[in-house]
Amino acid sequence: MLLADADLLSTVLPVVLAQLLPIAMLAGVIGLDVVSFPQAMLSRPIVAATVAGAFVGAPVAGLTCGAALECLALESLPVGASRYPEWGSASVVAGAVAALGVRGGELPTPGAFAVAVLVGIATAWAGGGTMVRLRRLIASFARPRLDQLAAGNRRTVVGLQVFGMTADLARGTLVGAVAYVPAALLAGWSQAHWTVSAPITRAVVVAMVASVAATAVWKDFHAITGTRRLFLASLAVGTLMVVLGA
Repeated sequence: MLLADADLLSTVLPVVLAQLLPIAMLAGVIGLDVVSFPQAMLSRPIVAATVAGAFVGAPVAGLTCGAALECLALESLPVGASRYPEWGSASVVAGAVAALGVRGGELPTPGAFAVAVLVGIATAWAGGGTMVRLRRLIASFARPRLDQLAAGNRRTVVGLQVFGMTADLARGTLVGAVAYVPAALLAGWSQAHWTVSAPITRAVVVAMVASVAATAVWKDFHAITGTRRLFLASLAVGTLMVVLGA
C-alpha cells in the first residue's frame, strides 16, 4: 500500500506542479471579480469552475463541480462589509481538482468529485477570512490619507484603488496556490482508494447541495416579490433548452 501511494504521488505531483502557476493566477483573477473588478459574475462557481476545468483540459468536469458549488453559493450573498465565503478563487481550485484524471467531455471521477466539492467549501470559507484581513489592510492604508480622500485628491484616490485591487489579486492568487496542491493530491489519493460507485457518489453530493439550494430558493419565494414567477419562467426555458438540445 505504501508503495502504491508513493507511485501515485510520483504520478500526480508533477502534473499538479505543472498546473500550479496557471491555476493560481486564474484564482487571483477570478477572485478579483468578487468585489474589486470587474464584478461581471465571472466569480460565480458555475463559471469559475468551468473555466478552471477548461484550463486543464476537462471543462465538463469543471462544470459539474461548479454546478454543485453554485447550489451552495445561492445561500450566501456578498453584501457590503459582511463576512461571506469567497467562492471565486475556491471554485477555480475545485474545478481544477474535479478535472483531475479526466479529459474533454468526461464527468469527474467519483473520488475527485467528492473531494472537489469538499475542497471548494473549505477554501471558500478560508478565502472569506482572507477578504476580512484584506479590508483591514486597505483601511490601514487609507486611514493616514483621509484628508486627501475627503478633498477628492485624484492621485490619492487612484493610488488607493490600485493598491486595493493589487492586494486582492495577490490574495486570490495565494489562496489558489496554497489550496490547489494538497487538494489535488488528496483527490489523486481518493481516486485510487474510492470504493463507492460513481452513480451513488454523485447522487449523494447532488442531494446535499440541492437541499441547500432549495432552502435558499424557498426563502427568496417569501422575501422577494415576483421570485416565483421568475423561477417558473426560468425552469420552463431551461427545460425547453434541454429538450431541444437532446
